[in-house]
Amino acid sequence: MLSFLRRTTLTQWIIIATLAGTVVGWLDHDVWLSTNVGEAVKPLSNIFLRMIKSIVVPLIFGSLVVGIAGHGDDLKRVGRLALKSIIYFEIVTTVALFVGLAAVNLVRPGDGVSLAVSGEEAKQFAGTPVTLSGVLEHTVPQSFFEAASKNEVLQVVFFSVLFAAALTQVKAGRPKDAILGFSEGLSEVMFKFTNIVMRFAPFGIFAAVVGTIGKNGLGVIVALGKLVLTLYGSLIVFLLLALLPVMLLARIPIREFWRWVKEPWLIAFTTASSEAALPLAMENMEKFGVPRRVVSFVLPTGYSFNLDGSTLYLAIASVFVAQAAGLDLSLGQQLLMMLTLMLTSKGVAAVPRASLVILSGTLVTFGLPLEGVAVILGVDAFMDMARTSVNLLGNCLASAVMARWEGEFKPATTNST
Repeated sequence: MLSFLRRTTLTQWIIIATLAGTVVGWLDHDVWLSTNVGEAVKPLSNIFLRMIKSIVVPLIFGSLVVGIAGHGDDLKRVGRLALKSIIYFEIVTTVALFVGLAAVNLVRPGDGVSLAVSGEEAKQFAGTPVTLSGVLEHTVPQSFFEAASKNEVLQVVFFSVLFAAALTQVKAGRPKDAILGFSEGLSEVMFKFTNIVMRFAPFGIFAAVVGTIGKNGLGVIVALGKLVLTLYGSLIVFLLLALLPVMLLARIPIREFWRWVKEPWLIAFTTASSEAALPLAMENMEKFGVPRRVVSFVLPTGYSFNLDGSTLYLAIASVFVAQAAGLDLSLGQQLLMMLTLMLTSKGVAAVPRASLVILSGTLVTFGLPLEGVAVILGVDAFMDMARTSVNLLGNCLASAVMARWEGEFKPATTNST
């Protein structure tokens, strides 16, 4: 028995926890009607997510400072990487939007869906206005410690890049060595910290799945199954038509890439949390052969600007609401809506249920019924799992592509165990 436990990998434990959580959640919702197992085990999920969130800021800060200042990078080199990353992000997310737009118009999941529900629950999301100027202003922290305490990833990245750029201009000597030594030590410790926290992952994931299924039940998937299947199907199409060709063009070894990304992908899928998967994703992409300076810049930045799964979801969800309301949007209206989504979806990854915030704002802007968000809320947890995991996959691939573009990608094919 002990030998079996030792041989079981983290990935296998996560799968076991997911299956067990699904069964217990179903029993909790449909069989054990007088119990509330989901609420009882919810602290396990919250504890796991809290531990993960405690890793993100020190890991990003330490990795970025060492990655930029520790290897003699100048501002020109950092700027080049940033420009390449933004160009790549915009191309890929645009493709995601159009794949989602094509899917929702072909399948038409909103036809026959009733919006005869209260929009009160949805109004809280519309109450958070999102504008391009607001996103740009929100990128710059007024205090690093405030940004760190709130886990504002983009603000932490902004401060860390400027801090590292300033450090490159400090003459070699004791002050510079002290900061670099501290940052390198911090980064190494946080990677070890991640390994410890990941041992708790199956328990946290089990609790998260029990809570989701226990609250919504399996029946909610059937009721809005067409919408859920449209999203999952279009995400698969996006992977095949966009990310797979990118892998081939950038000569990324697919099997080895999946070997290193599968565990953070599973964590992102089962917890529906980008933050939960970020530390392990950063560590594994370094092991895959992507330099630390590229990983520490591209992955955190991608969580604000390269939300492939979320942008595809927004394209489907916004047109779905119009279909459910019996409104036929012209191609011009849909394209204008896609342009709005492309601009407003940047930089809001740290907002809870960010996609619903963006969706609500878009519906109000284009005069669509806000009740559509209340309908989607019933199955949003299941769709959130899919879009978050694709966000993670797309960002991991982006870091490998940027490393290849920079001529620094060294795939660790010899490290297979």
